[in-house]
Amino acid sequence: MKQASEISGTNLHPVEEDVATGTVARVYAEYRERFGRQHVPGILKCFATHPPLLKQMMALASTLLFTDGHLSRSTKEMLATYVSRLNACPYCMDSHAFYLHEQGATAGLLRALFDRKLDSAEVGEKQRRLLEFAEKVTSESHRISGADVQQLQTAGWTEPQIAEAVHVIGLFAYFNRVANAFGLPSQHLFDAQEIAGTKEER
Repeated sequence: MKQASEISGTNLHPVEEDVATGTVARVYAEYRERFGRQHVPGILKCFATHPPLLKQMMALASTLLFTDGHLSRSTKEMLATYVSRLNACPYCMDSHAFYLHEQGATAGLLRALFDRKLDSAEVGEKQRRLLEFAEKVTSESHRISGADVQQLQTAGWTEPQIAEAVHVIGLFAYFNRVANAFGLPSQHLFDAQEIAGTKEER
């Protein structure tokens, strides 16, 4: 039987679907059924190296990330895309840009996120404030203050929305690092650069 690294070409050994057993196989089957996808994404295969963690991540995906909450699904995908860009994670950036596009994002918004041009006319003022906050949480969270929260509230975000944004931003700091360290390649759900019309490397 092939080792996972021989199948995926990654740095570390994610648990591939054809070698999954027990809890991992059950969670994989649940994922395919719940989200209607034929194959399990690479990031879940990384979490599967620790089955209890895989179960928790499946719960997070179902209850926080891939659903509307205090923030809309599209806002969460916007945050996921931008944070993945900040963290130079091609795997997560491509996949969440795809989901953001499916949620109705324009090519102009995608281009602004890829190029880190939050002053673009495609980024609304309310969105811009949240994305600036995401950048500060990502790069210098120790400097977040009550004034940052107040600015977001002035822009129209509620405290529950801001708190949920912090959770999404923080989770992607983790997801991006796991994906990059394991060496996950982009899924190429779509060519994000081509759709956005930018040639900048991700």
